[in-house]
Amino acid sequence: MLDICLLGTGGMMPLPHRWLTSMMARYNGTSILIDCGEGTQIAMKEKGWSPKPIDVICFTHFHADHISGLPGMLLTMGNAERTEPLLLIGPKGLTRTVNALRVIAPELPFEINCKEITEQEQSFSFNGFRIETYRVNHNVICYGYSIVVDRMGKFDVEKAQSLNIPRNYWNPLQKGEIIEVDGQTFTPDMVLGAARKGLKITYCTDTRPTESIVKNASGADLFICEGMYGEPEKAQKAREYKHMTFYEAAELAKRAGVRELWLTHYSPSLIRPDDYMQEVRKIFPNTVAARDGRSVDLMFREE
Repeated sequence: MLDICLLGTGGMMPLPHRWLTSMMARYNGTSILIDCGEGTQIAMKEKGWSPKPIDVICFTHFHADHISGLPGMLLTMGNAERTEPLLLIGPKGLTRTVNALRVIAPELPFEINCKEITEQEQSFSFNGFRIETYRVNHNVICYGYSIVVDRMGKFDVEKAQSLNIPRNYWNPLQKGEIIEVDGQTFTPDMVLGAARKGLKITYCTDTRPTESIVKNASGADLFICEGMYGEPEKAQKAREYKHMTFYEAAELAKRAGVRELWLTHYSPSLIRPDDYMQEVRKIFPNTVAARDGRSVDLMFREE
């Protein structure tokens, strides 16, 4: 199960009922935060989730509405007596930016490790999942993210028995381990069927529509995408400032063949996103104008 919570849906500035951009995911004991705008801690408290167990924080880019909540978040983690290292992932300049922000959070009881994205597309592997990054098109270097959980094939008991593989090796093989003993090698493909459908969530904000988004969101169970403007007359403004409209996000979702689209990162002037959803759903029916705190538990689909 992959838990997702869209903590904040605002762009540019926080509003009384709309915090700045942030999304949190939890899988297999690991917690991932993508972006950390102002108000992220409050949104997390409202959800009932804790910042202490966050293992990874990813940043799309370094505009204030995506990273201004980091110093306070680090201090809260430190005050909670966290000692485990924290991994930060982001574009080039991450280390310099984090060090600058840490002027007001200089002493922490845990180590911070920064990994800067250096390629157009880059993947980071973790226990049971991976984070894939891809370059998008904003007025500064900016990346989108996918969290991908692969799912191995079913264990074939009859095949394992026919190959005389000892039972005590079945579980390690099912977990993907290779067993070498007494001159014999047992590999997972000997006892596992074809890979099954896993889970995938794709997240992107602050960008014009790009082919990289379509490619990386392809087949996603959930696509969380910027919809800065719902008003059709603001299409030119979206192009000028390198943002997206609801309708452009819906077209991307349609082309990528995702299961569901959540719009986020609204302009402060966009008070009622739902007013535009009738037209948006003509393009991609399974679209939601997300609000702060919207969450879902993504489950593996049985085959």
